[in-house]
Amino acid sequence: MNDLAKNLLLWVVVAVVLMVVFQAFGPRTAVSETLAYDQFVQQVQNDRVAKVSIAEDRTTIDGQFKDGKSFTTYNPGDKDLVNDLIQHKVAIEQTPPASGPSLMYILINILPWLLFIGIWVYFMRQMQQGGGKGAMSFGKSRAKMQGENEVKVTFADVAGCDEAKEEVGELVEFLRDPSKFQKLGGKIPRGVLMVGPPGTGKTLLARAIAGEAKVPFFSISGSDFVEMFVGVGASRVRDMFETAKKHAPCIIFIDEIDAVGRHRGAGLGGGHDEREQTLNQLLVEMDGFEGGEGVIVIAATNRPDVLDPALLRPGRFDRQVVVGLPDVKGREQILRVHMRKLPLDADVEPMTIARGTPGFSGADLANLCNEAALFAARENAKEVRMDHFDRARDKILMGAERRSMAMSEEEKRNTAYHEAGHAIVGRLVPEHDPVYKVTIIPRGRALGVTMYLPEGDKYSLNRVAIESQLCSLYGGRVAEELIFGADKVTTGASNDIERATKMARNMVTKWGLSDAMGPIAYGEEEDEVFLGRSVTQHKNVSNETAARIDEVVRDILDRAYARTTQILKDNLDKLHVMADALLQYETIDARQIDDIMAGRVPGPPAEWTKSGRASKDDAETPGGAIGGAAAQT
Repeated sequence: MNDLAKNLLLWVVVAVVLMVVFQAFGPRTAVSETLAYDQFVQQVQNDRVAKVSIAEDRTTIDGQFKDGKSFTTYNPGDKDLVNDLIQHKVAIEQTPPASGPSLMYILINILPWLLFIGIWVYFMRQMQQGGGKGAMSFGKSRAKMQGENEVKVTFADVAGCDEAKEEVGELVEFLRDPSKFQKLGGKIPRGVLMVGPPGTGKTLLARAIAGEAKVPFFSISGSDFVEMFVGVGASRVRDMFETAKKHAPCIIFIDEIDAVGRHRGAGLGGGHDEREQTLNQLLVEMDGFEGGEGVIVIAATNRPDVLDPALLRPGRFDRQVVVGLPDVKGREQILRVHMRKLPLDADVEPMTIARGTPGFSGADLANLCNEAALFAARENAKEVRMDHFDRARDKILMGAERRSMAMSEEEKRNTAYHEAGHAIVGRLVPEHDPVYKVTIIPRGRALGVTMYLPEGDKYSLNRVAIESQLCSLYGGRVAEELIFGADKVTTGASNDIERATKMARNMVTKWGLSDAMGPIAYGEEEDEVFLGRSVTQHKNVSNETAARIDEVVRDILDRAYARTTQILKDNLDKLHVMADALLQYETIDARQIDDIMAGRVPGPPAEWTKSGRASKDDAETPGGAIGGAAAQT
């Protein structure tokens, strides 16, 4: 039970006790009869009154009949009344005038109000100070602290980002020995902004800095600052930095800082936006009138372009460290880190797996190792083999197999020709990634998948490569049209058409790869409106230019479609052979594709003779990227 719950329970007990006291000692109001004074005198003369109570400071007389009933009457101050009462033997109780209200009277009448006022003041103070973790802890920072000896992560646990580790190495030296920099007049960067796609190890790298320097580590998400109550975010920022200063030197890590650090004036709330108040307080704490020596702020984001310029200026986040996707060497290092805990077979080659996983982040590679271990556990294997990694990669890229899905023979045949069209066009167009594997086994949301293996990490594309990709994307639809006719074309190419259209539009509006429109950027990012920066901005193209862009995009796609049609017409024999092989084996690998393209009859895929199924085939060269897929409808 936390402190807030204990305090609330105490107040409840006090309130119950006071209510009991009030009921026990409070004035009892018995039901009594009100008599006129003349009636009262008549009852006395008739000897029906047993006793009366007379007080000098009261205007009423309380009494009791001989039958036990009570009554009340007016006290006119009659001097002969007492003699009449004595003559008729009525017991008289005379109360002296009270000197002031009694203590019991004060407790009963005033203390309940004091109790309510005290509870109200207590809750108001709790709301302002944010004490405890209960419902009133709005202004308390939610940053989780790990002590200097609790952070076990070091640079040895971070792989694939050597340049980033070199950039942040100075922070570790400063935290260990700040006098080395201070005696020469140098100042360590107050904040470091880590920029990179999700899963590249930004949080892990920040924890490694704290682990290497042996300092406390505070971690919080950018969304934890903002609540529905005004002023809560700024209060949490103040509380977090006050706590951090008490543990200096230390590190504050803010994940997804773009949730609170976006450009001011972008939202619909204007200057009264709660997020902007939180950002203003963060700016003050990082480099305001009061410095925070020894507190280093590390933040992570994948959208540095939407951050407020005041946040990125020197003195705050004055150093940006790019933590990008690892190259093939980095992927090998990351795999070796994650493979430490796995019992590996002798045939597992981390470099081979790294070459087959272009574009994978550190989180993707960790998931790959975990999925491979799960595949091995399902087979009760004692070690994780290379084929387990191959199947894990296929599951991540293409989705899980859905062998239980019932497909008609017509749908299987359509899917086989669709995927064969992708593979043949992708194999014949120039500067295209080699085809690695083709399958008509339903995976994820796709009825079939064609995978391509990049020969290396690619960071840019030229016009020839892009036009080749457009052709391979249309290969499935064109194959359906050639074999089954234009009236039998299915909706399986919907995703291919969407990707081809987006790529062609980017060629015209973003990449300047259209001779008709020239090297000009047209329009803005379509998704920026969700970030709030395009609310007050407009597209910078006229209606005539937009119509011309549509015409050029259509021309690019028409030429790619016609080129794809000619390629498949010239290779109809190979299209039929590959489709038949897919219907027979369900999955074909690079070796079978080589045989088909060379005019040879393709043999069974690897392990077909062992298991009678092609889902666990071992291609000569593992890896791949998703190609065109027949979408399920």
